[in-house]
Amino acid sequence: MSGVRELLLLRHGTAEDHGVRPDAERDLIPRGERQAAGAGRALARLDMVPDLVLASPKVRAWRTAVLACEVLGLEPVEHGAIVGLDRDEALLAAGFGHRVMLVGHEPDLSQVIHDLTGARCRLRKGGLAVIELDGSRGELQALLRPRDLLRIAGA
Repeated sequence: MSGVRELLLLRHGTAEDHGVRPDAERDLIPRGERQAAGAGRALARLDMVPDLVLASPKVRAWRTAVLACEVLGLEPVEHGAIVGLDRDEALLAAGFGHRVMLVGHEPDLSQVIHDLTGARCRLRKGGLAVIELDGSRGELQALLRPRDLLRIAGA
């Protein structure tokens, strides 16, 4: 797909502490569940429903994607390459639709934001970045904290 596209990067919601269980199995805590559902409601209110949602197979990211997608009437797709996501993989994934959302982890997401746009930021747990892509170049359109998303969602 050519032309201008949108890449949405959603960091998983707040999860169980390290050491509670193996890293890949760490689940969301209630706060993270609210963040994930709030992200989905915010996207719906902004009329920014993705064409496709790809999520890391790690439990906390997968559950974030599922909860956000429930509100949007979508089914996320597990995509192992989101663990360790890089610029090239993000661009490849963005080619699957006009608006594609990737649900993953730090520091990968912030590095992708930087590599595509030049912006330096830290994506908070449950936060969302919106990047407008034109070919392989990107412009950061929005960086929303979880509390911003909850306000937009009306929660």
